[in-house]
Amino acid sequence: MKYCSTCGHPVEQRIPEGDNRHRYVCVTCDTIHYQNPRIVAGTVPIWNDRILLCRRAIEPRYGYWTLPAGFMENAETTIEAAARETREEALAEVNINGLYSIIDVPHINQVHMFYRATLVDGSFGAGEESLETRLFGMDEIPWDELSFPTVRKTLELYLEDRRRDAFEVHVTDIRYSMAARK
Repeated sequence: MKYCSTCGHPVEQRIPEGDNRHRYVCVTCDTIHYQNPRIVAGTVPIWNDRILLCRRAIEPRYGYWTLPAGFMENAETTIEAAARETREEALAEVNINGLYSIIDVPHINQVHMFYRATLVDGSFGAGEESLETRLFGMDEIPWDELSFPTVRKTLELYLEDRRRDAFEVHVTDIRYSMAARK
């Protein structure tokens, strides 16, 4: 960030009084510009004991399989965001069955939230951000072609809970050191 979105003057990074982190602060109007994690909301959509996955038609990870999910928009709840993303990416309406996983991804400033869901009528298709969509049996999941670690982790948790026939909310994180990212 170089300029203040309030007055247009330059900003500098400093720790504002009473804070404990570096923030962008306007040198003219003293507006503090907070930068906070982005929320990704999605679903684990099930139909007849099969999981609906989408093959990505966008970067990052073009061509890889993912659960329907995306960035939450202003003025919507996480449930609304998860259902909207499922509708947009998989052309599917879902009934939300409850929060399933919350995965913090601090190295990219994101929090991924997935809800267990059931397809309303079994219909689905490929939205603009998907090359194709498909229902996978539990033993057919394309593990080597999954798009993101949060998708893999959520699917692993789901299969484990399904085997135990007990679903719970999972809270975890995926961390990478800056050295490992290079």
